[in-house]
Amino acid sequence: MNDPTMPADREHADANASSGTQTLTTAEAGARNGFLRWFMPELPLARVAVFRVFIYIFIIIDVLTISGDVIAHGWTPEFYQPLWLARALHIPAVSVLGAQILLAVIIVSSLLAAAGVIQRLSGWAAALSFGAWMFYTQGYGYVAHDHMALVIAAFDLPTIGAARFRDVATTSARAGWALRVVQIAVVLTYFYSVLMKWIASGNIAHWGNGAVIIWALMRRGAEWSKPFLEMPGLLIAAQWATLVFEFLSPIALFLKGKWLYGVVAFFCLFHLMTYLALGIHFLPTVICWAAFLPLERLVPGRFAAPEARG
Repeated sequence: MNDPTMPADREHADANASSGTQTLTTAEAGARNGFLRWFMPELPLARVAVFRVFIYIFIIIDVLTISGDVIAHGWTPEFYQPLWLARALHIPAVSVLGAQILLAVIIVSSLLAAAGVIQRLSGWAAALSFGAWMFYTQGYGYVAHDHMALVIAAFDLPTIGAARFRDVATTSARAGWALRVVQIAVVLTYFYSVLMKWIASGNIAHWGNGAVIIWALMRRGAEWSKPFLEMPGLLIAAQWATLVFEFLSPIALFLKGKWLYGVVAFFCLFHLMTYLALGIHFLPTVICWAAFLPLERLVPGRFAAPEARG
C-alpha cells in the first residue's frame, strides 16, 4: 500500500532505485554462476578415468627415474634442507629404509588407483606418499618446478570419487573442477616462471637480452644445436619469444577446439625441442597438459556404456 504522505515523485524514485538494485544483484548472480560454470564444467567421468591412468602410471615412472634419488638421500640426512611446508609439518629427513617403504607404497597405491580399485583410498595413499617423496627429492638444494601440476593432480584426483571408462555419457561438475585445477596449475607453471625470471634478474629485459640460451648451449647443448651459437640475435629473439608465450600461457584456460589443441601441441613441441637441443625435459608438466584434452575419445567403444555406444 502506498504511503499517502509520500510525494509521488519520491515514491517513483524509490521504486526505480529498488529496481536498479535488484537488476545489479541479478547481474552479479549471473556473473557468479558464469564463473562457476567455467570453474566447474560438467565433464565426462570417462575423461577422468583415462587421465587418472596417465597420471598414476607416470608417477611410478617419475619416482623410478626422474625423481629417483630419494633412497640415495637416505644415506646423507645431514644435507637435508626441508622446504618451508616440510618445516611447517615437521617432516624429518628420510632414512634408507623409510625411502624404500615409501617407494613401495607409491608403486602399489598408484597401480591400484590407475586400475580404479578402491579409488578414493588408493588415490589418497598415492597422493600422500608421492607428496612425501617430493618433499625429500626437492629438499636437498634443488626444487624442480616442473612437478607442481603433477603433485596437484595427484591430490585432487581422489576428490572425484568413482570414475570408470564406461562413464562416457556421465558428466560431473566435480570432475570438471578437478581437471580445471590441474589446468590452472599447468599454465601457472609457465606464468610463475616469467615472474621468477623477473625477480632473479631484477629486470626482465636483462633476462631477455642476456646470454641464457647461449650459456645453456655451451654447457649442455647437442652437437646439432652448436651452430646456433654463431647467431646470438636469433637466440635473443628466442628468449623474448619464450617470455611472451610463457606470460600468455593462461589464455589456454579460455580456448576451445582447434585453438586449444594447437596451444597444447605448441607447448609439447617446445619441450621436445628443448629436450633435443639441451637434454632438458618437462615431462611431469607435459603429461598434465592431457587435462585439456577430450581423453574420453580414447575409450574403445566396447568399454563404453550402452547409451554412449548408441
